[in-house]
Amino acid sequence: MTNSQHPHQLQGRTEDEVVWYQRRSLLQAAAAWTAAGGFTVAHAQQGRNVVEMRGDVRRNGQALAAGEGIAPGDRIETGPGSTVVFTVGKDAFMVRQNTRIALEGDTPMTVKVLRLLTGAVASVWGRGSERQVVMPTATAGIRGTGVYAEVFPEQDFRSYFCNCYGTVDIAAGGESVVSQASYHQAFWAEVAPRNGRMLTPAGAINHTDEELEFLARLVDQRTAWQIAGHKGSKDGTGQITYPAAPAGSNPASPAPAVPVPAPARPPMSRARPASPYGSDY
Repeated sequence: MTNSQHPHQLQGRTEDEVVWYQRRSLLQAAAAWTAAGGFTVAHAQQGRNVVEMRGDVRRNGQALAAGEGIAPGDRIETGPGSTVVFTVGKDAFMVRQNTRIALEGDTPMTVKVLRLLTGAVASVWGRGSERQVVMPTATAGIRGTGVYAEVFPEQDFRSYFCNCYGTVDIAAGGESVVSQASYHQAFWAEVAPRNGRMLTPAGAINHTDEELEFLARLVDQRTAWQIAGHKGSKDGTGQITYPAAPAGSNPASPAPAVPVPAPARPPMSRARPASPYGSDY
């Protein structure tokens, strides 16, 4: 992997929030979690899937106690200065401060729908059947990918979604797009049309490569740029660029910036599923 730096842009977030993976307490907690079996044990046993929680974290309205787990059917809320990092099955999540989410699924080990009401979540999803991230102004169908989603209440709950790598079906209003990314393709899902569009291009804000790498490692995965061994321009376009050939060399044609798509698959449903939690969700 090249060592080039890719500065992150912040919008309404602090530097401390996006370098959570560097905290000594988290590294110690992750090491202990791994030593105790980590992903393998958490995948096999319900209730041992919280890697670290910090500050005021509530599950279904009650403070999440040490040793308790998080599962589909739970509503999670973090207070100021609070975060929680956990896995469910083959998926890993990091919930930022001042965030409200709800998890839905058919089994205790599979999140089918993640509802983000406000705040922000970074997540890495294993391959499997269709899953969705539902935000106030957008719905994203995912197939196994790393993503970052954020809702801005001060902007009338405008939603931001970055497909950090993988394939995602994104819909907002009457518009939809299939995003295929190897390095951060980002969108705003507008509250009202902007220049006639409900989905508009965005830069990669408020999240880092290292966050996704940390989450991927928790569930025995690697990001697309770790597999490729280099990164692209973090401008929101979604592509990995390829290193320049050494001077004087005569290389063969360069590899494509985006992997050749897999054979066509049936389109994923982009409909927003009804919430079992009531009108607030």
